[in-house]
Amino acid sequence: MSNVVSLQLPAGIRQPSHAEVVIIGGGIMGTSIAFHLAEAGVRNIVLVDRSDLGAGSSSKPLGGVRATFSDPANIVLGQRSLRAFEGFGQRFSTDIGLRKVGYLFLCRSESELLDCERSTVIQNGLGSTSRMISPAEAVDINPFLRQEALIGASFSPEDGFAEPGKVVQAYADAAAALGVCILEHTEVMDVAASGGSISSVTTNRGTITTDAVICCAGAWSRRVGDMVNVNLPVVPVRRQIGMTRQMGSPMPTVPFTLDLSTTMYFHNYRNGMLLGISNSNQEPGFARDFTHEWLPEFNAAARVCAPALEAPELECGWAGLYENTPDHNALIGASSSVGGFYYATGFSGHGFLQGPAVGELVRDLYLDRESFMDHTSFSADRFRTADQLIQEVHII
Repeated sequence: MSNVVSLQLPAGIRQPSHAEVVIIGGGIMGTSIAFHLAEAGVRNIVLVDRSDLGAGSSSKPLGGVRATFSDPANIVLGQRSLRAFEGFGQRFSTDIGLRKVGYLFLCRSESELLDCERSTVIQNGLGSTSRMISPAEAVDINPFLRQEALIGASFSPEDGFAEPGKVVQAYADAAAALGVCILEHTEVMDVAASGGSISSVTTNRGTITTDAVICCAGAWSRRVGDMVNVNLPVVPVRRQIGMTRQMGSPMPTVPFTLDLSTTMYFHNYRNGMLLGISNSNQEPGFARDFTHEWLPEFNAAARVCAPALEAPELECGWAGLYENTPDHNALIGASSSVGGFYYATGFSGHGFLQGPAVGELVRDLYLDRESFMDHTSFSADRFRTADQLIQEVHII
């Protein structure tokens, strides 16, 4: 099943010569921001994507939606997005396949257990319902697990997963209905600044004069930032996912399960399993071809934690790109050196689950109004000094 979105545009659509704001990147971030800006009354918005909408990182994620983080800002983004996903069907008249099966983080060392205990306190202080559970309880929730491998786990029942392609499609359709000009197969060749502020964007279709650019280019964001000498330290890294053969008998419904020690993860996929691991041997780069190079590392992890999943019989799989930053957390903000240059990128594997809230946050940043949270901890300026980096435990 493909998550790639193809939005049918009106015949003969042309790239406008001027825009109030140009959004670069048509994945979850770009479409969410476009919709939220248009809904707030911003007009003359142009969104460009070098391929089909959602064909980059947004076409390949696991679809996990959660607020299970250790950093308070990440928790708030996750919580607000969870509420948006819960109301998506009513708001956009579309079924995004939301399944609130929960998230289960496995602890196999004392340090992991302590980290999860601390995180759970922070999460609950912000209104979450996560809790620490025993190895026996973890096995009751997920019978694939080997109890002897665990010393504990954290479980957040309100989390789960959804279908990214359907979310991107809904945002794109809603944005287009509000007048956003969406141009697929439109590659940005240059972003220009004059007098310290954004002045234009040049694509393969021509030049758009504009005072504002929002970079949502995911793994390709560094190149966009370099065009105006804004450092967006985003590195692409391939991640691969496999889906097991569909079983004839019903599979138990399990939470989205992650092993903190190895980064092995799995959840239900129809009547099979979706599984993977953040392969530690993967070199950075833009390669997106699917291979089985990650399987030995996955099998070693499964042998310890979930023996029934070792050596899985895969029916299909895909590869996509993480857009990693040095601390594996998002870049959200406005350039301090180039006026009118905004960014929402570098989500390092948790962009889809934060997309709805980030759309609101960037809308408010662009309109220079108070938002539901302070975005400054996600500023790219934090990489100027090591003591400003975000310390997040619940990343893979």
